[in-house]
Amino acid sequence: MVQQKIVVVNPEGLHLRPAGIFAQEMDTFKCDVFIRYKGTRVNGKSLLSILTACIKCGSEIDIECDGEDELEAIARAIELISNGFDNGGIPQV
Repeated sequence: MVQQKIVVVNPEGLHLRPAGIFAQEMDTFKCDVFIRYKGTRVNGKSLLSILTACIKCGSEIDIECDGEDELEAIARAIELISNGFDNGGIPQV
């Protein structure tokens, strides 16, 4: 298992669009992905789970990845969060 703390810089926090990007990207990995925030641990591959955490801009979160491709997953998670979900390389609809 690998984990890393990071501060959410996206002005929207992890609300609908960024949470959707995060969940969609994390779902491409085989490992388990979790987000810890204020004592709560949510599934990082589930849009609804991420939304229920109500993670706002400036919040410090802990990303946990556990499984065979955990290093790649955490690197991508950190990249998404640190660049403010600048569309995450996913085309806008």
